[in-house]
Amino acid sequence: MEPQVFVIDDDQAVRDSLGLLLRSMGQKARLFESAQAFLDNYASSMAGCIVLDIRMPGMSGMELQQKLKAQDCTMPVIFVTGHGDVPMAVEAMHHGAFDFIQKPFRDQELLDRINQALAWDHDHRSDEDYRRDVQERFQNLTPREREVMQCVVGGLANKVIAMDLNLSQRTVEIHRARVMEKMNARSLADLVRMSLLVPGEP
Repeated sequence: MEPQVFVIDDDQAVRDSLGLLLRSMGQKARLFESAQAFLDNYASSMAGCIVLDIRMPGMSGMELQQKLKAQDCTMPVIFVTGHGDVPMAVEAMHHGAFDFIQKPFRDQELLDRINQALAWDHDHRSDEDYRRDVQERFQNLTPREREVMQCVVGGLANKVIAMDLNLSQRTVEIHRARVMEKMNARSLADLVRMSLLVPGEP
């Protein structure tokens, strides 16, 4: 899904001005009048960042943050706070918020933080996509190929692997070649890096 900035604030004037500011800078923005309204429209495929008022009637910004965290939402959250809300915002940072910004703020200050959050989200999603891809490739290996891969990344020579698994050296070479091909690994170092992304592998 295309990255967007999700603005959640119960003050319509604030929502409208932030929406106008973001769109004038070429950002796609979606505006929500409450935490519940956003939660009702939330999907795990959403990408971008969330600009969230910390104090709102009904569900607060921090309560929404906790609910999103429970749903494994990784989109960075930037809290908008009043002066008296700074301790609350610091606590939110401890719970995984990306940043907070105090009212009144300069437009450029907010835009800078949003751009940083969008860049973080892009990089994080790229890493997660790669991790999922590697794990899917690993699932396509046969049990024997997984055994051989484990031995290979453990630094064992083909001859040693053959003895350990009671196979011929030629059979080990064939399995090893298939592992490299299926994992799309260009080198042994590449295969070792991939093994670190597979649960239960060394």
